[in-house]
Amino acid sequence: MTSPFRQSPLLLLCTGVLFGCGTPAAGVTPATAPVDAVPVHESFTVESGALGEARRINVYTPPSYRAAPPARTALPVLYMPDGGLDEDFPHVANTVDSLIALGVIRPVIVVGIPNTQRRRDLTGPTRVATDSAIAPRVGGSAAFRRFIRQELMPEIERRYRTTPERAIIGESLAGLFIVETFLEEPSLFTHYVALDPSVWWDKGALVDSAEATLRTFNSEPRTLYLANSDVADIAAGTARLAAVLRASAPQGLRWRYEPRPDLTHATIFCALKPAALVDALR
Repeated sequence: MTSPFRQSPLLLLCTGVLFGCGTPAAGVTPATAPVDAVPVHESFTVESGALGEARRINVYTPPSYRAAPPARTALPVLYMPDGGLDEDFPHVANTVDSLIALGVIRPVIVVGIPNTQRRRDLTGPTRVATDSAIAPRVGGSAAFRRFIRQELMPEIERRYRTTPERAIIGESLAGLFIVETFLEEPSLFTHYVALDPSVWWDKGALVDSAEATLRTFNSEPRTLYLANSDVADIAAGTARLAAVLRASAPQGLRWRYEPRPDLTHATIFCALKPAALVDALR
């Protein structure tokens, strides 16, 4: 399955200013790398009982949403972990803004969730000592998902005009969280985008259980976009998950797998996010 962007000269600009990306290109030092401008956005705080802390939230709304009436339509929502202003929120929101302007995706609200304890929130339980050693606390993904479901989503729906259609995008540990959420609570989102997901976590137990889990899915329409770079353990696990999907994808699931050994863990988000967002939100 190939990216719809790979053959388009205009859309190949995703590695430059048009679609934005905070990841430096090859050969560019951090001191000289371009930094994405922080887009027009709103921020507020949610006091989370699920997490026992206050969480800052960043929200981009497209120009059509911000326009004066009668342009008061409800919009889908794209959620993103790693959503801080010094994380992935600027380049994802700027990409969304550009894709909307090009008319290749529908207008969408972007909700960025900045990290406090990233490795706690984005990982599930593990039996592997080296996994547990990466942070003082790991395995908090269920609580983080509860925060999103019970506290954040109702607040977004209270503050903004939204439809029931929801998407989520993320890379690395955020990709792991997205794959876990897709398998464990598939109805939470309509569209799942997991780039270079860290499915090596807990010796790949999430992928091991995928076939049995997929049998429990209903036929509700949803989409999944999976991609991996040249990282060996991520590529192997993601390919294995794709093989399970080929054999056992439930009715109603539209999915795409994009193996990209020409990309690195540092470049895959920038390179593939336009295609992934078009796949989900066209």
